[in-house]
Amino acid sequence: MGSLAHLVEDCNGVVQLYSDGTVFRSEENIRFPMPLINDNGVLFKDCLYEKTHQLHLRLYKAVSDTSSPRKLPILVYIHGGGFCVGSRVWPNCHNSCVRLASGLDALVVSMDYRLAPEHRLPAAMEDSYSVMKWLQAQALSSSENGGDAWFNSSEVDFDRVFVLGDSSGGNITHHLAVQVGAGSGGLSPVRVRGYVMLGPFFGGVERTKSEEGPSESLLNLEILDKFWRLSLPVGETRDHPLANPLGPKSPRLEGVRVEPMLVVAGECELLKDRAKDYANKLKEMGKKIDYVEYEKQEHAFFTNDPYSQTSFHFLQLLNNFIFHNSI
Repeated sequence: MGSLAHLVEDCNGVVQLYSDGTVFRSEENIRFPMPLINDNGVLFKDCLYEKTHQLHLRLYKAVSDTSSPRKLPILVYIHGGGFCVGSRVWPNCHNSCVRLASGLDALVVSMDYRLAPEHRLPAAMEDSYSVMKWLQAQALSSSENGGDAWFNSSEVDFDRVFVLGDSSGGNITHHLAVQVGAGSGGLSPVRVRGYVMLGPFFGGVERTKSEEGPSESLLNLEILDKFWRLSLPVGETRDHPLANPLGPKSPRLEGVRVEPMLVVAGECELLKDRAKDYANKLKEMGKKIDYVEYEKQEHAFFTNDPYSQTSFHFLQLLNNFIFHNSI
């Protein structure tokens, strides 16, 4: 760190950006005040999916009745954290994936991606597509030919892949859906059947009513703005296409074919209006998209308490979404 460098941005001491471009990232990160859930009914393990940047993912699956002929759907989980923090190993992310694996009876793929400001957008979007290509490689390989044994074609269904993005992960999910397109032609035999965006982190220069409303217990507008300044390409505004997919600088989506989408938000979220507006406008374009809002809930209600009553209802919603889009 240069002797004349001064602090430009500070995310609660976890990530600090200095004027000379130096980044300090706390080794402790934000672990969240919650214990790791160890569910003996769910197995998990880590895999390297991208060698160049040493990116890992974590696989989860429920211990199942081996006599059952039913193949597991695959759920790709993309964590939140404003593009700047978060990891598959953090308790909130891990616990959510344990709950998803057991509640959905699916093989969950929880991916890490490069974080800003060391790696500004679109790095995270590029990494999400790398995971899909890694899945494709698993589908085309056998365990004897370098593939992972958990992706045995007799046990998992590569024709029923779903993507769930939380917060910034929800933003990444949108861009992945547009890139992959309907039919997932570039990923065959992998077929993505649907996308779920949970409290997607979208932005825009013009404020929405919910953004100007009261702060949440764990989130406020200052933090959201800080995440954008740290993650967007230097000098760009919140109307950049990677932040605002429906903004004045964004490509038109009318002619883009995408698989079914489910957008979920909490009634008390700062980001609620953007999520709702996104869903409504895509529906007007003829996309198959649904919006569901949970009363009295704040941002990351599932991530922060995956065993709450509201989270139970969210899992039911996910089960229905997976079932109706698996036919």
